[in-house]
Amino acid sequence: MNFVRVKNNLKCDIKTIERHPVLVLGNDYRVRIIYKNVKVAQLDVEEDTIKITLQNKYRKIDNKKMLDFAIQKMYNAIAKVEIERAMEKTRLMLGFAPEDYKIERINGLAKCVDSNIIINPEIVMYNRELIDYIVLKQYCHLKYKTECKGYIKLLKSYCKNYEKLEKLLKI
Repeated sequence: MNFVRVKNNLKCDIKTIERHPVLVLGNDYRVRIIYKNVKVAQLDVEEDTIKITLQNKYRKIDNKKMLDFAIQKMYNAIAKVEIERAMEKTRLMLGFAPEDYKIERINGLAKCVDSNIIINPEIVMYNRELIDYIVLKQYCHLKYKTECKGYIKLLKSYCKNYEKLEKLLKI
């Protein structure tokens, strides 16, 4: 269940917006956006809360839009690191790599087009095991365009529990 809550603190002239839950690497977080007089946006993680501090000039933007925008920016930043990690791990494991990969919003989590892999930044909602599995699947699609016997054999040789992970993705 997602909810957005807005509260004003008149003493400090701080406006706070919260949304819960937001998934990051398989964990639930509350995201809190605080508007105050700062020069540069800041992001802090405190236990189960991701606190984003933005400049006052962004106060006038619709609260839900601002929150969604901030979460997408956060996902993009995390995705750059996590997807690079998973791509390198898989490249070393399989001994080959795509011609290129990019991170962009698509329907679904990932796809292989020609010799390129495209990964949705929202993949970072999943834990690292699932991220690694999704990347591995796309590498397998570099060799086999369809999920034929060769594809399944390659996938299974590098991920023994692929059926369990596939079920988790379908939930």
